[in-house]
Amino acid sequence: MGEDARSTPGERSGTSGGSGERIRSVRAGVVSTKHIGLYIGAGVVIALLICAVTVAVFGVNRVITGLAIGLAAAVAVLVALFGRDVIVLTDRAIYRRTPWAESRLEWDRVVAGRFALDERMRWSLALDLTSGDELHDELVLLSIPPVRRPVSNAYEHRKCEQVAEIRRILRHKRIPVTLLPEIADALREHWKMAPAAQ
Repeated sequence: MGEDARSTPGERSGTSGGSGERIRSVRAGVVSTKHIGLYIGAGVVIALLICAVTVAVFGVNRVITGLAIGLAAAVAVLVALFGRDVIVLTDRAIYRRTPWAESRLEWDRVVAGRFALDERMRWSLALDLTSGDELHDELVLLSIPPVRRPVSNAYEHRKCEQVAEIRRILRHKRIPVTLLPEIADALREHWKMAPAAQ
């Protein structure tokens, strides 16, 4: 980050914030490119399979019907797969879920959080972890395009809420978070998010 980065200081806690009150869970996470390819491939296979079965049973005149049913089924499967590939932040622990597995990460493995630019020049909110099996010892919670205007659509509204929810639970757990000055300024100007109390 360098000397220009801003840090939200605070004592670390392995359980909860000073108030001791529980906080609701937060869904986050970024689906990896590998998983995206797998899910899209599964959707294509399902669509083609249903179309082929429909044609085999009802004849070639039903190919459009088969495609329509197959596409509807593929969309339903994709929604289910992407919805299951998520990171859930709870008061007790962090859960990493995929359609085929779930693992638990304790809060005491979280060293700090950082909101910075990633290799694609998107804003990435990630947690730095003690040594484990995570890639680069980090857990990416969010990746969004740079904010350059006030909220103007449903996607931006959801991401604004998600950033606020993640910051709230990290503050509750007393995890120090570092933000690049340009990110902090944009969040304050466009999304009206004040920096965490110093």
